[in-house]
Amino acid sequence: MTIQQLLKTAPITTLLLVSFIGLFIIQVLTGVDANNPSTEALVKWGANALPFTMDNEPWRLVSSAFLHIGLMHLLFNGFAMYFFGQIAEPMFGSAKFLALFLLAAIGGSLLNNYVTWQGIVDGTGQAGLSAGASGGIMGIGAALLIAALFKISVNGMVLNLKSLIFIMVINLVYGFAVPGIDNAGHIGGAITGLIIALAFAIAYRQRMAAVIQNTATHQSNYLPQYQNEQQDKYHTTYINTAVTSEIDFANHINLDSTDLNDAHLNHASLHNESHVDNNIGVNSNLNITPNYPILSEEKALPKSTLIWQLLPWLVMLLLSLGFMWWWQDIHQQLVEVLNAIEQSSM
Repeated sequence: MTIQQLLKTAPITTLLLVSFIGLFIIQVLTGVDANNPSTEALVKWGANALPFTMDNEPWRLVSSAFLHIGLMHLLFNGFAMYFFGQIAEPMFGSAKFLALFLLAAIGGSLLNNYVTWQGIVDGTGQAGLSAGASGGIMGIGAALLIAALFKISVNGMVLNLKSLIFIMVINLVYGFAVPGIDNAGHIGGAITGLIIALAFAIAYRQRMAAVIQNTATHQSNYLPQYQNEQQDKYHTTYINTAVTSEIDFANHINLDSTDLNDAHLNHASLHNESHVDNNIGVNSNLNITPNYPILSEEKALPKSTLIWQLLPWLVMLLLSLGFMWWWQDIHQQLVEVLNAIEQSSM
């Protein structure tokens, strides 16, 4: 797929890839090592670092998703975004796809900070930093798993569930096998993606069921009525009357041969006109397009589908509020510990 095709099919995916690459190029041009950036440089450019993120800089939960630690990290995540994005964005829609990526990235960073903070409190860990789009990408991958499980199609094609499971497992195993990989970020992003995708899938199933049900009701209610109307409209009533011969009729009213010919011609013309009119009526009956009436179920259909269309947004809103509460909870614990350390040192 070319860049023009990707931009047309998945514009948000294209913009995300451009932002990843653009930010990396700017870093390198300003003196950051392309393969082994320093901790100071990563913190400066927006990495997720617990002492800063959970203190007064929560924006790092988002900025860290666009920052990558070295060229290989960028290439790996860039390829994964390209692979998943061109499928997921047309399926979920650009706006929902962007919200899914951002919330999954935030969920991954928050879980990373929570695990790190618990390790500091227990004395088994220490503060570190994380960066990369892995959490958001894992969220997208998990959403595609749910889509495949519910058999949601993309342009008539259903996703291969086994292939997606294989890719997700490879990513998780690679994260646990290689030191320095943010496993908590991967898991947090995947869980967030699963929750959001379940809302997508349930809403999709309910909308399709509502459409099918209302379409069936519409057809069953209208078809008998339409057939009766057409039968009444195009039904021809014939009156059986005795018709005398033309000769008897002419003799009875003393018509001459000229009048008789005119009568015969008029009778034939009348017969032909009746035949033509009858054919016109038949042709009109075949070509007519029915004007379906607006049923009460049709009026209710947009309302019912609107509720299901709003379900994913409602779930994402609740997740956002939950993430705000989670950040506030860790932030408050961090402030209390810092205040206790400050008081003990005085």
